[in-house]
Amino acid sequence: MKDQDGALRSVMFKGSATKLRFQPQNGMKVIASGRIAVFPRDGAYQLYCTSLSPDGIGDLYVAFEQLKEKLYQEGLFDQQYKKPLPAYPQTIAIITSSAGAAVHDMIRILRSRYPIAKVKLLPVRVQGVEAPAEIAGAIRFANRHQLADVIITGRGGGSMEDLWAFNDERVARAIFASDLPVISAVGHEPDVTIADFVADARASTPSNAAEIVVPDQGELLRNLQSMGGSLNYLQSQRIEQLRLQWDKLATSRVLVNQMAYVEDKSMMLSYLQQRFGDVSANILGRKQQSLAVLASSLDAMSPLKVLGRGYAMVQTKGGVIVKNCGDVAVGDQINVTVGDGILHCQVSEKETIQ
Repeated sequence: MKDQDGALRSVMFKGSATKLRFQPQNGMKVIASGRIAVFPRDGAYQLYCTSLSPDGIGDLYVAFEQLKEKLYQEGLFDQQYKKPLPAYPQTIAIITSSAGAAVHDMIRILRSRYPIAKVKLLPVRVQGVEAPAEIAGAIRFANRHQLADVIITGRGGGSMEDLWAFNDERVARAIFASDLPVISAVGHEPDVTIADFVADARASTPSNAAEIVVPDQGELLRNLQSMGGSLNYLQSQRIEQLRLQWDKLATSRVLVNQMAYVEDKSMMLSYLQQRFGDVSANILGRKQQSLAVLASSLDAMSPLKVLGRGYAMVQTKGGVIVKNCGDVAVGDQINVTVGDGILHCQVSEKETIQ
């Protein structure tokens, strides 16, 4: 260590160093206490330091900031690791002192808001050098045996030194490793501990933790009553609709006259038969009319019609139609078809018409 006048060789033995709450760093201003003696080997003065605290701010604050930065860099505060709280927990584990007022306040509020939830108290010391190990051990015990659906750990208000157990690295790592969701409830509203940053949820006070961990039975009852009223209204509407349908069916012709159904179907069958007959007759009439038109067209195009008007069709003996004089020679046998028969002739002479 050195000041404006020079440097002083200093040493702190393990027994004193283990009591330090912070990690000394190069360039830090500190207040050191101890005894000064002459180092026998070279005759130089040496400070045998027994206590060390930061100058200007307390060692607890320095230790808090150092651990906070360390755990932050490791990701223990990341939101992605936060587990959701159960909406309707059946069992709640409270890790705190059994002698403090905080536990009685939490139990009173839990019984008032949600009496069906079971509460298991894991008593631990929340102040002193033994407290961090007990708190961390209780968290691990609750997880190992799955004692509850959610854990509340904390204590009532006090000085920073009183709350220091919840700034211990062992407690922080036990909370982070917990499979059960953990609510940190330490001190009063302004108090902030390392446990608050690591926990899945932070309560401003132990009483507030009891309020956020369970629903309010009064509010649940009001919601149930509201839903019950809506259900009754919808059910009465449904019953009324069914009653109207029943009245309509009870007065229907089918139920009054047992043969009405058969009669209705018989009438429907007769109607369909009549419709089928009408449609069939209509289709048949259109087809007959179309056939007559086609027959008339075909008859008009028939060669017999032409022959009936005085024309004749000339064919050779082989059946080839004679169209020109050149198709036959003088002396050839030909057949002449007229309107009422066939004439068998012989060509005696030919005359070409110019």
